Amino acid sequence: MTKKKLALEVIERLKNEYPDAVCTLAYDKAWQLLVSVRLAAQCTDARVDMITPILYEKFPTVEALAKAEASEIEEIVRPCGLGNSKARDISACMKVIHEKYGGNVPDNMEELLALPGVGRKSANLIMGDVFGKPAIVTDTHCIRLCNLIGLVDNIKEPAKVEKELWKIIPPEEGNSLCHRFVTHGRAVCVARRPKCEECCLRDICKTGKTV
Repeated sequence: MTKKKLALEVIERLKNEYPDAVCTLAYDKAWQLLVSVRLAAQCTDARVDMITPILYEKFPTVEALAKAEASEIEEIVRPCGLGNSKARDISACMKVIHEKYGGNVPDNMEELLALPGVGRKSANLIMGDVFGKPAIVTDTHCIRLCNLIGLVDNIKEPAKVEKELWKIIPPEEGNSLCHRFVTHGRAVCVARRPKCEECCLRDICKTGKTV
């Protein structure tokens, strides 16, 4: 089976298994998703979702966050870890969005990547979830599962995994597939002890077939 055929089969099986898979970070506006995904680095989505309502109660708009001192933001987001750098990035990012874009998050990859603290993972998430454009979010779940399944061959760098996946995944399926990888990675293909016997991909998975 070619990688492209394997990818199509994986897409269909995970679509059947998790038809409603969506981003697990809570947000109402595009800028809030940018804040959340920055806070989610080395932190659980559940913890981020506990902290952001407190942050938005004090700073409810892009302008409010842009005008806040980084130390004020850090005081609230510290439980997410790396509080100093995350607060600094959020402050700088909101300043650019407020001053350059009038409070609106840009809808193209080039401008998103130019925002402080925004990498390809964050930019792809915004492109896919907010603007409905083709996107592939290569987070830790996506990278791990793609290597285990055999969609990529021992590639761990997010940008390189993304590049390979663009070759085999239909553009309109990329964003949803990555959300399903997260759900499957948490529920079945658990990092420390994969439940291969319960996996809907076992017979087509490079690793599952050897277990």
